[in-house]
Amino acid sequence: MIKKEMIAMLLAGGQGSRLGVLTDRMAKPAVSFGGKYRIIDFPLSNCINSGIDTVGVLTQYRPLKLNSHIGIGISWDLDRNIGGVTVLPPYEKVGNSEWYTGTANAIYQNMEYMEAYHPDYVLILSGDHIYKMDYETMLDFHKANNADVTIAVMPVPMEEASRFGIMITDEQNQIVDFEEKPEHPRSNLASMGIYIFSWEALKEALTVNRDQPGLDFGKHVIPYCHGKGEKLFAYEFDSYWKDVGTLTSYWEANMELIDIVPEFNLYEEYWKIYTKNDVQPPQYLGPDSTIERSIIGEGSEIEGEVYNSVIGSGVKIGKGTVVSHSIIMNGTQIGENSNIEKAIIAEQCRVGSNVKLGDGEEVPNETRPDIYREGLVTLGEGSVIPDKITIGKNVMINGVTDAHDYKNGKLASGKTLDKAGDET
Repeated sequence: MIKKEMIAMLLAGGQGSRLGVLTDRMAKPAVSFGGKYRIIDFPLSNCINSGIDTVGVLTQYRPLKLNSHIGIGISWDLDRNIGGVTVLPPYEKVGNSEWYTGTANAIYQNMEYMEAYHPDYVLILSGDHIYKMDYETMLDFHKANNADVTIAVMPVPMEEASRFGIMITDEQNQIVDFEEKPEHPRSNLASMGIYIFSWEALKEALTVNRDQPGLDFGKHVIPYCHGKGEKLFAYEFDSYWKDVGTLTSYWEANMELIDIVPEFNLYEEYWKIYTKNDVQPPQYLGPDSTIERSIIGEGSEIEGEVYNSVIGSGVKIGKGTVVSHSIIMNGTQIGENSNIEKAIIAEQCRVGSNVKLGDGEEVPNETRPDIYREGLVTLGEGSVIPDKITIGKNVMINGVTDAHDYKNGKLASGKTLDKAGDET
């Protein structure tokens, strides 16, 4: 019989719609981060660094790039004969076929996978957060309290607490009550969406509630366990954790990597972040290039100037071009004498010469002001901007564009230009 003390179930099927055009062609956990990583690298690395060698990755929305990145788990030492990493998409069953309809529903549909390892404990993770955590320490806390459920929490500013699931605890950190996005929160301990369940407690809660529409941990499973009188504890986490679920938070998290003393350090020897590494040549910096406070990925060729930016692998930046406060993802090419200010440019884009991004005054975006904001210019994967174009702030461009798409060579602040549908 195969026996694992604790296995991890990593929820990585979300669309991530608040990241806008960045997730048009891939799930949020597959989005590039920090020049060489993808978001899912962080929970996967946490697992292997914590001694967890059995991880089920639950995928659903546009999984191709995510599946290709994970492969058989070699990059994280998760290519194991027993355990390792297993990608778990929805599948057709006898009598019915069902998509994952909620976080807990996705776990319930993979009960057979979990039972195969006869775990004592199951760790539930989200695939779209940036942090480093030793899950073994959290498990020790769970055991010491003889808990049925342990929920990782972190303090948030009281004025932001209404955005989270909030835990109310006693002096021993036992959860006495909880509130899902309360209008008037009684605590500032926010759930991080990281749970350790004792296996029997999880199995019962999922089975009893399996017919709940959109079965969810925060709305159904945790309330069930609490109402049943099971022992729920809050494990307080006091280090860096970032939900990069919006364009603004995603941009901020990347910019924090290049602080003089970064709050989140990618270079710690004792807790490495692993990723799939393509074979790339070294970076090339031209004789007239300037780099200040930036991350430059492998195989990039920089002839221009880069300031306060995160540059992915295989990026080319031409002579006379200035890039500042921007994220340029893998394989993008930018021509000569362009000016890129506060932009997020997705993978495999082409930006011409004498182009300006981020020009002029801020104007709310005409289609999604809640997503395309804070002055950012966002280009979707594979987008093309021709030569001699000036683009304003809070703009989204997606697809292959040409000079005819820009009146007088300009696209004003707040505009959306989506031509991705024209490509098929």
